[in-house]
Amino acid sequence: NSLLIIHNCVNMAADHAENKQKAAKFGHNERHTPFLTSLLAGGLAGTSVDVALFPIDTLKTRLQSPHGFLAAGGFSGVYRGILAAAAGSAPGAALFFGTYETMKPVIGKWQDKYGGVSSSPALSHMIAASIGEAAACLVRVPTEVLKSKMQTNAAGTSTLASTFQLVLSEKDGRAFASNIFGGLYRGYGITLMREVPFAFIQFPLYERFKVEWGKYQGHETSPFQAAACGSFSGGIAAGFTTPLDVVKTRLMLGSDKSGVPYQGAGDVIKKVISEEGSAVLLSGIQPRVMWISIGGFVFFGAYETFRLFLMPSSLQ
Repeated sequence: NSLLIIHNCVNMAADHAENKQKAAKFGHNERHTPFLTSLLAGGLAGTSVDVALFPIDTLKTRLQSPHGFLAAGGFSGVYRGILAAAAGSAPGAALFFGTYETMKPVIGKWQDKYGGVSSSPALSHMIAASIGEAAACLVRVPTEVLKSKMQTNAAGTSTLASTFQLVLSEKDGRAFASNIFGGLYRGYGITLMREVPFAFIQFPLYERFKVEWGKYQGHETSPFQAAACGSFSGGIAAGFTTPLDVVKTRLMLGSDKSGVPYQGAGDVIKKVISEEGSAVLLSGIQPRVMWISIGGFVFFGAYETFRLFLMPSSLQ
């Protein structure tokens, strides 16, 4: 009997130690993903989702056009601008995930060092995602400008080369360094204003869903499970940030339906509300939520799959 009691005590102690290890694993400790691995996995995942779901993005952009859905092209030519999207998706996503995965453990160590109320995993995910978005937008914004022009059948945008020349010629001071880049960085500020709140909502939810799912089943989530977490968190974030997306689209298109140039985000909001009604700020919400929900599933599933494939065996 005494041997049985000792045996049970040893098993209880072992179970307790194992539970503590699991709690640590699924708690504040951040996984380490090498920079090159996250860079390549992010680039491959970004290209996969942008090409696969491009027609839905086209419909969303046309719904948000000041000229109206049908005038902007309706359901025809839904693949216009796909070359611009494909060219920018890989480096944009690679920059984001390379920065995000690198900054997560750095911020986590900083939180552990200073402690206090700032030692929250959600906060580290928010900060890392925001830094990642700022880096990714250096590539994403020019891509979005070219893509939006082509998707809405703007004059002079029959090819990617002609669209690029057109945007470069727009040296009107409404974009960052327009004397050098023309209109390529028009909307950079509002894009950051859209992407940072989006990341603030999506990534803490995504990481938390994965942690809770991992705790429930006792091991890390699979790529399929991570994809489901990314889909759900992305759909929530997409709905809340749709008004910012409408403002971003209008700024990138450059002018209202009368051809009068927008003078900034405030001017867009003022004109939209006074001339079209506040409900227009939610235009395109259905395809946006659908696109990002499906895209989140494809994107995060592809990212986690490529990450596992590319990860050095010593770190898996």
